[in-house]
Amino acid sequence: MNFSLTEEQAAIRELARQILTDACTPERLTELEANASGDGIDRSLWAALGEAHLLGIDIDESDGGSGLGFGALCVLVEEAGRVIAPIPLVPTLICGAAAIGQFGTDAQKKKWLPGIAAGETLLSAGLQEVGRFDPTCPQTRARSDGDRWILDGEKVCVPCAKSAARILLPASLGEGRVGVFLVDPEAEGVRLEEAVANNHERQFQLSLSGVEVSADDVLGDPQTGAGIIQWVADRAQVALAALQLGVCQAAVEKTAEYTSDRKQFGRPIGTFQAVTMRIADAYVDLECMKSTLWQAIWRLEEGLPAGAESAATKWWACRGGSRVAHTAMHLHGGIGADIDYPIHRHLLWAQQIGLTLGGAGEQLARIGALHAESDTGAPADVSP
Repeated sequence: MNFSLTEEQAAIRELARQILTDACTPERLTELEANASGDGIDRSLWAALGEAHLLGIDIDESDGGSGLGFGALCVLVEEAGRVIAPIPLVPTLICGAAAIGQFGTDAQKKKWLPGIAAGETLLSAGLQEVGRFDPTCPQTRARSDGDRWILDGEKVCVPCAKSAARILLPASLGEGRVGVFLVDPEAEGVRLEEAVANNHERQFQLSLSGVEVSADDVLGDPQTGAGIIQWVADRAQVALAALQLGVCQAAVEKTAEYTSDRKQFGRPIGTFQAVTMRIADAYVDLECMKSTLWQAIWRLEEGLPAGAESAATKWWACRGGSRVAHTAMHLHGGIGADIDYPIHRHLLWAQQIGLTLGGAGEQLARIGALHAESDTGAPADVSP
């Protein structure tokens, strides 16, 4: 594998950084956070990314995208993390568009993908339920009723649910089978209860009571959805790790700048050994986050098994990301706690990303289960 970006990926990084940096100023982020009546999404930025053809990076050309692959999309996600961009890249492009592109029918691709690539359509995903994160074993239930399905259950921490045209979610069909459905958030029987996450993102508890889903909104074979949802979860976790890498890289850069300018005892505090040791440890964490991330990306793009690798890079996003963000806050001293100063957002985002789609303990449990399965040839139980 090669950690160097291709020419296309480097061009994407340059263009994305220019657009994102211009749009995501501290003043703009504060404005969006203070707007209680809005959905917290920077719509003008989302439209600008669509106009620049960046939202269709991982969508096939035949469906309105550029077909540059998952790695190129992760470059965009990383750049969004650097500036704390309040846009739903992971739920819309990874959980939604990528899943439809891989498993959807021609009609589903035609209906959803061009609008996503153009920045006109948002999708979301309800992968989490109360308790342990395992989207392949949902408590939400689905039963067949002629040519439609009836869904009952609850999902939590669903991003941009009110703004999404559809919410992708798994539901149990009984007897160990799982279906994947595209649910209309405005359908009868859907109830959304809003909550604000650590990083000011609007998330929702999604309650389903007798919600009807037509056959047109079933993704893939309804009898083998566990494999589909694991495919989605693996890529979503890797994309979250890319987002976390961007968040933490920018935090370290801001910290290096601050400790170079801030003087105490007649010299920059960055020259003191205790400070340099903390920054050095943060650098090591960043390199580990980067290497595990690109190992997972490479395996996914090559079509190789990547369950353990996606869990490993998400573990580093949880633990390494937390250490880096806390180091940045600590080395900024009292000003780090000032919400008018931008560094606090990196800590809030690092905390939220670490908790999303399974924390560090759940990633270790999955890695252990996968190793046990490879040793015995039988699926391992990862129940707590």
